Amino acid sequence: MTNRARVIAEGRRVLALEASAITALEVRLGDDFAAACELLAGASGRVVTCGIGKSGHIARKIAGTLTSTGTPATFLHPVEALHGDLGIVGEDDVAIIISKSGHSEELDGLVGYLAHLRVPIVALVGASRSQLAEHATVALNCSVEEEACPMDLAPTSSSTAALAMGDALAVTVLQQKGFTQADFAQFHPGGALGRRLTVRVSDVMECESYPSLQASATMRDAIGPLAEMRGTVPIVNNEGRVSGVVTAGDLTRLMERDNGFLDRAVEEVMTRGPQTASPDELGAAAASRMEAHGIMALPVVDGGGRLKGMVHLHDLMRAGAV
Repeated sequence: MTNRARVIAEGRRVLALEASAITALEVRLGDDFAAACELLAGASGRVVTCGIGKSGHIARKIAGTLTSTGTPATFLHPVEALHGDLGIVGEDDVAIIISKSGHSEELDGLVGYLAHLRVPIVALVGASRSQLAEHATVALNCSVEEEACPMDLAPTSSSTAALAMGDALAVTVLQQKGFTQADFAQFHPGGALGRRLTVRVSDVMECESYPSLQASATMRDAIGPLAEMRGTVPIVNNEGRVSGVVTAGDLTRLMERDNGFLDRAVEEVMTRGPQTASPDELGAAAASRMEAHGIMALPVVDGGGRLKGMVHLHDLMRAGAV
C-alpha cells in the first residue's frame, strides 16, 4: 500500500467510526430525549451550556445554535463559574452540561450549585454511571464504542456524538417553538444568509408601467415589449389578470416554423397559466421556482391575480436572494 493510500484509508476509518457513533445515538434516542426537549422549549429563562476542554468547545457551539434558532443561550465555563461567573445563572434557566466521563472537580461543584438553585440539568454524558448522570434531571447517553484517535485518548468520536446530539436538541426545540424563516431572518440580518432571508420580490420587481399585452394582440405587437423588457411579456385580460406569458424563446421557435409569424395571435403562442410571484414572498422562493421551471422571469400579481410587475432572476441574484 502506498503512503497516499494509507492516508486515504486512515481518513475513511475516522469518518466511519464517527458516523457509527452518530448512528448509535439514533438507535438509543427515546423518552429521555423528549423530556430534554420539553425542558429546553419550556424554559422561561436562558439555556446555560457548560463543558471542560473539548466538551467546552461543543457547549459553545450548542449555545450558538440555540441562540440563532430562537432559544436564548450562553456558554458558562465551569472553572470561571466557580470564581464569580455563577451570577449569570438564574432560577428560570436550564443547564446543558457536556462531559465524556461525567465527573470532574469543577463540574461537581457546578452541579451542586445548580441543584441548590433548582435549575434543571440536561446532561450529555458518555458514562451513564457517573455523578453527573445521577444528578441530572435528564441524562442523554452519548457514549461511544471507541474514539477515532488510535490511542483512544483524544476526544473525537465522543465530541462528534455530543455535537450531533446538541444539534438534534436545537432543531427539535425550534420546531416545538414554531420558529419560522422570518424569525431566522430576524436573528441573521447580516451577510449572504441575511439577504436570502430578507429580500422580498417587491424589493427588486419592475413595476412602473410594465408593458403587457392582451391575448388578441399579434406577435408583431410583442416584438417591441420583448426587446424592451428582457424577453418576457405578460398577457392580461380586460381586468388586468395574468392569463399567460410570451417569451423571446417563444418568438424564436415560431420564426423557425412559420413564415407568417408576425400575424399570429399572441394567444396561439403564449404559455397559459404561468408561474407567478407575489410581492411579499421571499426572493429566494421566487428564484427557486424559476430555476425549477427553467424560466428567467415571473409576473408579479396581487391576491386577485392582477399584474403588479415582473421580477427577473438576474435582479434577484444581484440582490443576494440566490
